[in-house]
Formats: sequence, structure tokens, C-alpha cells
Amino acid sequence: MQIELAQLADPEIGAMANARGYRLVSFENVLGRALAGRPERVASPGIEVRHSGEEEFERWLDVVAAGFAQPDAQGVPTHEEFSREVIANAVRDLTLAAGVTRYVAVLDGVIASGASMRMAEGVAQLTGAATTPPLRRRGVQTSLLAVRLNQAAAAGCDIAVVTTQPGSKSQQNVQRQGFDLLYTRAILTKAP
Repeated sequence: MQIELAQLADPEIGAMANARGYRLVSFENVLGRALAGRPERVASPGIEVRHSGEEEFERWLDVVAAGFAQPDAQGVPTHEEFSREVIANAVRDLTLAAGVTRYVAVLDGVIASGASMRMAEGVAQLTGAATTPPLRRRGVQTSLLAVRLNQAAAAGCDIAVVTTQPGSKSQQNVQRQGFDLLYTRAILTKAP
């Protein structure tokens, strides 16, 4: 069992959860930015970002699962650890159920990264971004982020939101693109 408790919540909720056996295991940051006008498009040399169609769904899923299975060690570590297979099944289910648009970033002819975006009622939720470990630190995520922000603005979204691990490279990337911290949420878990 897991509770995600925003720091804006009544502190009594945390005390009640603690009394019921929940314990603090990690934090996540939710960041957002306005999409007034068109965000600056950042192009990294050798990187092509495009929509990922049904014909390459399994390849997209493989890249995303590989990236999430080996999280970046920068910042607050994630509290979860799952096998690549479990990650792939969860991402598959969420992607198909949530109505997201998928993207790939191709670096020198190789799919290096995958990401997704869900848009509803003027809000673009940037989700599921992961890069295969050997191809990190080459501007792939920055390129994926820029394309999704531009497409969200073009679709009429007013705001974009994203969740990151505190202090992570992902958080640094989105803050360079104008995202600000909206709130932090505490992750509390209870053993079965």
C-alpha cells in the first residue's frame, strides 16, 4: 500500500498514516510551467524526435523499460525497485489505458529514448520519459522535452506538469526549460 501525500496537506493526515503503520520512504517533486506562446525549441545535434507509431510500440516499450529498470543515481534515490518485465507490463497497461501520445528520440540512427504525453483540459502531463543508460547525458531528454512542450502549446494547452525525483537530472532538465516546483509529495508505504 502506498500514499502520496503533498506537503500542502493537513499534517494530521501524515500522523494518522504513521499511526496506521505507514512509513516515509521517499519524496517526489511535481513541477509545472505555463505554456504562453511557443516554448523555445532546443535541438541537439544528431537527435531526431518523432511520434512513435503502433508499428514500433514494442521497441518503444523496450527502451522505456530499460531506462526505468536502471534509474539514474543522481538526486534522491527512488524507493521502488522492479524487474524490467514488471516495468514493461506496467508501462504497457498505463500507456494503452491513459490515451497518451508516444515519442522516440533517435540518436545517430538508434532509438535512445522514449517518452509520452497526455493532454486534457488545457494541461499537458509529461510522462514516461526514459533513456537507455549507455545513451544518457547527450541531450536526448532535453530534445524530447522541447518537442512535447511545443506540441502541447500548439494543441492549446495552458500548462505542462511533470513529476521527478528531487535533485535528479530529470529535475534539472525540466527546470532549465522553465519548470518551477509546484509541490513536493511524501511517499509513504505500508508493508502488506
